[in-house]
Amino acid sequence: MQPTNITTLSGCIVEDELELTLGELTRACSVRADFIVELVDEGIIQPRNPTSSKWTFGGESLPRLRTAVNLQRDLDINLAGVALALELMEEIEALRAELNRRPGLDDR
Repeated sequence: MQPTNITTLSGCIVEDELELTLGELTRACSVRADFIVELVDEGIIQPRNPTSSKWTFGGESLPRLRTAVNLQRDLDINLAGVALALELMEEIEALRAELNRRPGLDDR
């Protein structure tokens, strides 16, 4: 009998209702707080309470922040470019979702 190789993957589903502090967000993505402040200034992520002295962020900020970090690190894109890339990626995703909702288009 041959042994089987089993790979176990683990992950975490981040809900929109999740609320993260600035410190939790920095630790989750291994970034400094000033980097997150720059992302907020660029409009890449938004705190739930921008006028408060203690920002909190929704769960949707975590994957967006991770993507921003990867784009900047891997492709050496400045923050304005990261913002544009994220916007275009979201637009592509929305267009694909729209195509999937329309019946009969996959027959082309």
